[in-house]
Amino acid sequence: MEYPVEVALARQVPALPEGAGWWYEPKLDGDRGILWRRDTVRIQTRSGRDATEQWIDIATAAMDLPADTVLDGELVIWREGRIDFGAVRSRASARGRRLTDLIHRHPASYAAFDCLMVAGRDLRARPYTERRAALLKVLEPLGPPLQAVPATDDIDVARVWFDALTSQGVEGLVAKRASSPYRTTGRVWDKVRHSETVDADVVGYTGTPARPKQLAVRLPDGRIALTQTLTTALAAQTAPLLTGAGPPGRARTTAGDSYVTLPAGLVVEVAAGTTRHAVVTVTRVR
Repeated sequence: MEYPVEVALARQVPALPEGAGWWYEPKLDGDRGILWRRDTVRIQTRSGRDATEQWIDIATAAMDLPADTVLDGELVIWREGRIDFGAVRSRASARGRRLTDLIHRHPASYAAFDCLMVAGRDLRARPYTERRAALLKVLEPLGPPLQAVPATDDIDVARVWFDALTSQGVEGLVAKRASSPYRTTGRVWDKVRHSETVDADVVGYTGTPARPKQLAVRLPDGRIALTQTLTTALAAQTAPLLTGAGPPGRARTTAGDSYVTLPAGLVVEVAAGTTRHAVVTVTRVR
């Protein structure tokens, strides 16, 4: 398996699928992270960037994993009994002394939900239930901050989780077929969220690459719109991805607003509740 690996994705559905062969997992509100345990540990983001420095506490703990193991999961920070996504965003964009301080004050956890490789054996073509068993076996000798997310094949238990875990910062549930492989083409998993969000392709920005003010995004219905002003943390996280992206061009959104064009490749998650009016809020960089 070569670094970086493409990650499996889920499609958003309005309700949990039911019937024999479905498994359900809580969807935690954090940052996607692939743990690579080779001679050392590297942490890969969903887009393929190296985020080891930002999550060095998790990387250190992952040194206890067996060699040549690759896990997929969510990087989260718990504060006062719930997941704090703001703390996750702050950690992801911090550098230097501030990053060191955040790691010390708000240690992270890793909620693993898949095992892509163990002892050098690629498991991506194997069924979910086999990969799940491998994940539990790999993590059994360890403990926090590395843990497996809960999973159940009981729809009634899944419904209780969906209703009861919101107060802990759980976004919703992901449903997976017991027989499904870890596939990066198409979306073989289903997700149901309490608050609707969608992924949008970034096609440009306003401001400067070093200090972006807004992003121009292509929404699922094809419209191009400017986001609301980026938070300081999101601007800091986005800036390195814009710098050196290529010669700038100019274009206009569907509403006629001007922006600097950007090559394809950057994806952000946006709040979907207001997108019908082209008022878009970025919630995270994918």
